[in-house]
Amino acid sequence: MKKTLIIIVIALVAAYVVKRMVVDPYLWKKAIATPEHALKLGSFVFSKRRGHNGSQSMENQYFILKVTEIQGDYVRMAVIRKLKAGDQIVQGDFSTTKQAYEEAKGNIKNLVITGISRDDLYGRRTGHDPLQIDDYLLEKYPALKTSRYYFEDVPENKRNRPVPDDRMEREEYFALVYSKKEIIEHGRLVGWILNNSPEPELSNIVENIDLILN
Repeated sequence: MKKTLIIIVIALVAAYVVKRMVVDPYLWKKAIATPEHALKLGSFVFSKRRGHNGSQSMENQYFILKVTEIQGDYVRMAVIRKLKAGDQIVQGDFSTTKQAYEEAKGNIKNLVITGISRDDLYGRRTGHDPLQIDDYLLEKYPALKTSRYYFEDVPENKRNRPVPDDRMEREEYFALVYSKKEIIEHGRLVGWILNNSPEPELSNIVENIDLILN
């Protein structure tokens, strides 16, 4: 009986390894080669990771991102967020719930999601809260009257710009910029970061991609 149990455990481990090392990569490369799941400007990327829940324990965190720029190996993304109205609370880390995450997989194309420029989100308007709907945003982006979902868009005049020389501007430039090669070949998000070096390098933090939708 003990020997049989050991054989079963070994078989299960072997099957898991084969799935992770052979089957999953094959299915990923097959999917990303199709128009519906290809990586391109405007793609929605569903990603999840393990993270702290504000205490010492860990939890699954779910993110929905939109591709706003692709330049060489640099893929810039923005998190799909929801502006608050009045005193309504929004999640601080902009992750979403598992239920909303799963529902969005089948409904993302039907949601009204507004691209708002960084200047409009963080402009210095008196008493302005960047997470709060106000008259300025409603007038400039009337779609927000229908849906409060939005993402931080890259203005046309700032797309495909060269990497800035200024340190502060470089840090801002590489916020939420991921490796195109890692996405296509391995189905994962690996960020480009500045790490005490003048040149960007790949992070050692890896986030798995569940799905890419167009």
